Amino acid sequence: MMEMDAETFEQLVTDELDALPDDMVEGLDNVVFVVEDRPEDGSLDLLGLYDGWALTERDRYGVGELPDRIIVYREPHLAACDDAGELRDEVHTTLVHEIAHFYGIDDDRLHELGWA
Repeated sequence: MMEMDAETFEQLVTDELDALPDDMVEGLDNVVFVVEDRPEDGSLDLLGLYDGWALTERDRYGVGELPDRIIVYREPHLAACDDAGELRDEVHTTLVHEIAHFYGIDDDRLHELGWA
């Protein structure tokens, strides 16, 4: 398992988020990005999570809703990667994957596109 403190990992996530195409992130409405150590169940299997209403389901979205969250899990990423380059690539893929869920793209389609 790679080692990286939380602050350094958060900076890596921020850098990868900044590197994404503008048209991918400009449409994000009421979404926050969060870094957590592990999922609630403590597993190392889940790299990220979109917690909210997809854009395609926003008709159910009310005024004053809390922001949707895209969560990136630090420890599962560190367990899955052997070096910094691989970690950066995996964080990038996780961000694209979870942002795609915001836009209503499901896991099956993400697999077809190579983002899962």
